[in-house]
Amino acid sequence: MQRYVCVHGHFYQPPRENPWLEEIEIQDEAYPFHDWNERITDECYAANASSRILNGNGEILEIVNNYSRISYNFGPTLLSWMERHEPDVYALILNADRESQSHFGGHGSAVAQVYNHMIMPLANKRDQRTQTIWGIRDFAWRYGREPEGMWLSETAVDVPTLEALAEQNVRFTILEPGQAARLRPLGGSRTWTDARGGLIDPRRPYRVLLPSGKHIDVFFYDSAASRGVAFESLLDSGEAFARRLSGLLDESRPGPQLAHIATDGESYGHHHRFGEMALSVALQVIESSDSTKLTNYAQFLEICPPESEVEIIENTSWSCSHGVERWRSGCSCGAGNAPGWSNDWRGPLREALDRLRDRLAVSYERLAGELFIDPWRARDTYIDIILDRSPTNVVLVLTLQAGRTLTPDETVRALKLLEMQRQAMLMYTSCGWFFEDIGRIETTQILEYAARAMQLALEVTGESFEQEFMQILERARSNNPDLGDGAEIFISSVKPSVVDLPAVVAHYAMAAMFNGDDETSRIYCYDVARWKYKEYASGRARLAIGRARLTSMITREHAEMDYGVLHLGDHNLDSGVRQLESARQFEEMVEDVAGAFRRADYSDTIRALDRHFGDHSYSLRSLFLDEQRRILDQVLDTTLANVDAVYRRLYEDNESLIRFLDDLRAPLPSSLRVAAEVVIASDLRRSFLTADFDPDEISRLFAETRNWGLNLDAKGLGFVLEQAMERRAHQFLQHPHRTAPLERLNLLVSLLSDLPFAVDLRKSQNDVYRVMKSTYPEMKARSSGNDPAAQRWVAEFSTLGKALSIHVE
Repeated sequence: MQRYVCVHGHFYQPPRENPWLEEIEIQDEAYPFHDWNERITDECYAANASSRILNGNGEILEIVNNYSRISYNFGPTLLSWMERHEPDVYALILNADRESQSHFGGHGSAVAQVYNHMIMPLANKRDQRTQTIWGIRDFAWRYGREPEGMWLSETAVDVPTLEALAEQNVRFTILEPGQAARLRPLGGSRTWTDARGGLIDPRRPYRVLLPSGKHIDVFFYDSAASRGVAFESLLDSGEAFARRLSGLLDESRPGPQLAHIATDGESYGHHHRFGEMALSVALQVIESSDSTKLTNYAQFLEICPPESEVEIIENTSWSCSHGVERWRSGCSCGAGNAPGWSNDWRGPLREALDRLRDRLAVSYERLAGELFIDPWRARDTYIDIILDRSPTNVVLVLTLQAGRTLTPDETVRALKLLEMQRQAMLMYTSCGWFFEDIGRIETTQILEYAARAMQLALEVTGESFEQEFMQILERARSNNPDLGDGAEIFISSVKPSVVDLPAVVAHYAMAAMFNGDDETSRIYCYDVARWKYKEYASGRARLAIGRARLTSMITREHAEMDYGVLHLGDHNLDSGVRQLESARQFEEMVEDVAGAFRRADYSDTIRALDRHFGDHSYSLRSLFLDEQRRILDQVLDTTLANVDAVYRRLYEDNESLIRFLDDLRAPLPSSLRVAAEVVIASDLRRSFLTADFDPDEISRLFAETRNWGLNLDAKGLGFVLEQAMERRAHQFLQHPHRTAPLERLNLLVSLLSDLPFAVDLRKSQNDVYRVMKSTYPEMKARSSGNDPAAQRWVAEFSTLGKALSIHVE
C-alpha cells in the first residue's frame, strides 16, 4: 500500500480560568452549560470520542473513537481543565493515542502543542524555549511518552521557533503550503527553486536544515481541502469527504504519498453539527478501501523520509494573510470587523505586554537568582509543579533547582516569582488579538493574566508596574465608544476581578452562612481552616464571628485573619475581615459585635463591625460568581415558591376556562398563558427529577404544551431531562442484567416521541451501546434457551434500542 490519508485536528480552547481562582466561573452565554469549555466538550470533544456510524435507517451501527484514527493535538491548558471536569472524555482522548499506536506501527497519533497558544515568532527566545519545554513535559505527563511532533499556534513560524523545537528533539511540525519560500533536493543540487505559486507538494514531507546544524521535518497540509472542511460544506457528507481526501492522491505517481488536511478540531461537531459523524464515515470509507490506508504523520515519516529541503517564509501563519500582523498591528485580518472599525488597538496592546514582560524579567532574574542555581532553568522546570502541586513534589522540585532546601518564606517567594512568570506567558495567549475589538472577553482575559502578574510582582518586589502599563494601554482605542480605551477597560473590567487573601476569607465567611460550618473548606485553589468560631441567631438574622487560616495551593502563602459576617435575611449580607489580632482583642471584638446583635440592634451591629474591620467590608456582591449565583438561588427559593404559588392558583382556578378556550381555538390571554407556562414547566421539571415519575402525566403535560402553543424553557427542560436519562442509563450500565432499571429507562425513553424540544441522547446511547456490546449477546443466548427472565430482558432491550435509534440484532 503506497497511498495514505491523514486528517489532523487542532483541538484547542483558550484558557478561561480566573487567574486568582484557577477555575472557570459561570458563563451565561454557554447556557444551559456552566461555561464554554463544558459546552464545546459536549458538542465536539466528547462527540468525537464516541462518534456514531449509522445505517440507512438512521440507526447506530457502531460507536467509534475518532481520535484513534486521526492525527490530533489538544492544548495543554484545555486538557488540564478536562482532567478535572470531564475525566471520562479525558481518558478516552489519552486512550486513543495508545490505541493509535497499534494501528500505525507503534507511532501514537497525538501531537504536542506549545503550551498556551503563544504566537511563537513574536515571543522572545526565552519564552519560545519555555513554551516548547512546557508543551513537551505536559504531553509526556499525560500520554506517557515523548511527542514526535508539535503543533505551533496558528502555525505561526520563524527559524528561531523551529530551532526551539529541534533543540528539544521534536521531529516534525505542520504548516500551510504558503509558508514555504523555496526548495531543493536533499544532498543534491545546490540550486533553489521558488516554492511559491503552488510548487510545494503536500503529499510528501520536507526537511528544514537549521543554522544550529539541527533539522526538523515539515508537513504542508492541503489548503483547499482544509478550507472545505472549515468554511465550506465538505462535512455535509462523509462519503463526499472521503472522496475529496482520496482525490488528493496521484494515481499515476509511484512510491508512497500522503493526502492530508489540518483544521481546527472544533469543526467536527461544534462549528459544524454532526461533523464528527461525517469524519467517522470518511475514515471508515478510506479504511475499507483497497487503494488507500489511514496513517499519522510519525508513521509516514518512517515510511517516506524527506527527499527535499525547504526554507520557510519567516513570520507567517495560517490565519493572517499579512504574516503575524494580526497579533501586533492594525492589519485587516479579523473576525466580524464592522465598517469603519480599526484594529490599531492591537499594537499598543502588544507593546504594553512586551514592556511588562521585559520589566518582570529583570526583577525575576535578580530575585530568583538569589534562590535558584539558574533562574530560567527553574522556570522551565516549573511545569513539573504546575502538573503536580502536592507539597512533597513542590519541595522536591524547588530543592533540585535551588541546590538546597528552601525555608518556608523562601518557598513562598520562589513560587510567587515562578507564578509571576507563568502569568506573564499566559497573557500572550493568541486569542487576545484574534478578534475585532479590545473590549471582547478574550482580550479581557489576557489583561487579567497581566494584572495577576503585576500583583505578584508588587508582593515580591514592592514595585508597581501598573502606571506604565496603563499609559501604553490608553493608546489602544476600542471601536465601541462606550468602552473607551484599554486603560478604561482594565479599570472597569479587570480591576474588579482582582482577588487578595482577605477577599477569599470574606467569601468563605459569607458562603459558610449558607453552606454550613465545616471547620475546613476548599475555596477554589485556597484551603481554609477556622477556629474560635461563634454563631448567634435572632429570628431570621444570624451573626458569625471566627478566625481563619488561609493557604494558597499555588504559592503556599498563608494568612491568619479574624472575620465577622452579619446576615439579616435574603440578600442582606455584611462582612468584615482583618489581620489576626491578639486573643484579648478578638474577645473584645466578639463582645462588642455580639452584644449589639443580642440586643437586636442591627444598626449598631453594623457599626460595631465597621469599628473593628474598618474599610474591609464585603457584601453579597463580593462573592465569587458561582457561589454568588448559588446563594442567590437559595435566597430566591422562597420568593419564587411564593410566585409559583400565585401562578398555580391562577392556573388551577382557570384551568377549565383555558381548556374551553382551547376547544374553541381561541387565543389564550397573555396572563393565563404565562401562568400555564410557569406551572407546566415547573411540573415537568419536578417530574423529570422524581424517581417514580409518571409517564402518563408527563405525556399529558407535553400534549397541553403543544396544544396551547406554550413557550417553555426548551434548553433548560431538555437539559434536565437529558441528565435524568443519563442517570438512569448509567444505573442500567452498572447493573446490566437487571430488568428493573432497564424497564424504568424504557419508560423515560418512551416519552421522546412526545417531546416539544430536542434532547441530546449521546451519553445515554453510549451506555446502552456498551450494554449491547457486553451483555446483550449473553442475554440473547439465554433467551434462546427458554429463559423467561432473559426473554423479557431481550424484549425490553430491543424496545429501548429502537427508541434510542440503536441497531439491535
